[in-house]
Amino acid sequence: MKKGGHILTIQPARFMKDTYKLIWSDEALINLKGIIEYLENSWTKREIKKFAQLLDQQLKLIEANPYLFMESNKSNGLRKSVLSRQTTIYYRIINYEIRIITLFDNRQNPDKLIHK
Repeated sequence: MKKGGHILTIQPARFMKDTYKLIWSDEALINLKGIIEYLENSWTKREIKKFAQLLDQQLKLIEANPYLFMESNKSNGLRKSVLSRQTTIYYRIINYEIRIITLFDNRQNPDKLIHK
């Protein structure tokens, strides 16, 4: 596009990609370890692999579009992404960081999330 003798280069918004960094909290890592230990003790390697793939896909989706999932009504700025019937990923976006707060067991009392 030319305007007043200057060439303006405008990059369409759809091509502009923000880069977000995933950061796991200690609690989220403990939750993940507990889930893996449970799967190892109760299920086959196939189910463990299936869970790992599901988690990987969901994290890639969150990383690519962190605002895709709605904010939780439990805590300000906390977003929730349902991974499975049993597990929900709760995270916050702070600048260009996606902070995984917890992998929450949906069978727990949701009031535990208020202080996250």
